[in-house]
Amino acid sequence: MDFSLGEDRQMLVDSLRRFLADKYPFATRTAAAFEGPGWSRDLWGQMAELGAVGALFGEDAGGFGGSPFDVGVVFGEIGRALVTGPWLATLQAGHVLAAAGRHDDLAAMIAGERVISYAEEEADTWFDASAITTRSTARGESWVLDGAKAVVSCAGSVDALVVVAKTDAGLSTFMVERDAAGLTVHDYLLVDGGSAGDVTFAATPAVLIGEAGGAAPVIEAARALALVALSWEAVAVMDVLRDQTLDYLRTRKQFGIVIGKFQALQHRMATMALEIEQARSAAINAADLYSADRVSRERAVSAAKTTIGKAGSLAAEEAIQMHGGIGMTWELAMSHYAKRLIMLGHELGDEDHHLARYIALGQELEPA
Repeated sequence: MDFSLGEDRQMLVDSLRRFLADKYPFATRTAAAFEGPGWSRDLWGQMAELGAVGALFGEDAGGFGGSPFDVGVVFGEIGRALVTGPWLATLQAGHVLAAAGRHDDLAAMIAGERVISYAEEEADTWFDASAITTRSTARGESWVLDGAKAVVSCAGSVDALVVVAKTDAGLSTFMVERDAAGLTVHDYLLVDGGSAGDVTFAATPAVLIGEAGGAAPVIEAARALALVALSWEAVAVMDVLRDQTLDYLRTRKQFGIVIGKFQALQHRMATMALEIEQARSAAINAADLYSADRVSRERAVSAAKTTIGKAGSLAAEEAIQMHGGIGMTWELAMSHYAKRLIMLGHELGDEDHHLARYIALGQELEPA
């Protein structure tokens, strides 16, 4: 099989990598990630101009990419530079808007003029959409929302939210402006950088996206694409950890020789490299099977998430241990990559959750 990215994707990767290396060095990233809103709106706009947002959506929706591999390469560069911001939420929100034909909203997102986050999870849902309790009620030709959402990406600093709620017809999606009446946000910075917020709705005006009650398949597909994105991001972070650890082993001396000559550390690095390649294969497989039937798609993304959870924990732990005490310091970029990798393993469901889901989906393939 040909695993090359192709000329267009490679050009996008190269331009994003050069731009982020120049405009988003580690010191700049640290300031943006752990101060104020936890992300840079200015950087977001510049990346949108380079096509980072447009690459997430297909030409029929106003973008110029939209395939799982386009999404993967963008999130790979986001991971490589540890860029903070509502990237994953924008991907999911945009997928919902595209499915409903809301091209004007998408065009504003792609241009970087409007940033829209995504609010689905609640404190007790654990990635089960059927457990959502936030409700929307029709009032004449309009709708109002009541309920709460947890850990909504950059909720305090975006322009609007795409919200998943229940109606009498079933799961539905709604657009809610950030300054809408009855909407309150308790926002906070995250341990690995960036920000999120807990959002409450009290008779908050909302605009229905698509048809009432028909959102479940779109929500599931949006989450599957987000899992592809997280898998590619995690592999990119692992690559950086591997390279930084190799550089350290080649320069750190003990007993008069570089520690990379110690066979025990060579064996540990070999195991780490093998696990990263396993995670890369799972991420590629998830992107490839995204367009397959539902069960194949969902099994592939859960397999990838399980794999990056396992490989990511190993990569983070080994990188820190082989660096020694310096590996835990705030000043060393590697410690931030390790922290982000651990959090990626938990985002949208941890290793245990997706392993159980993979097994359950497999039972649907068994003959009755």
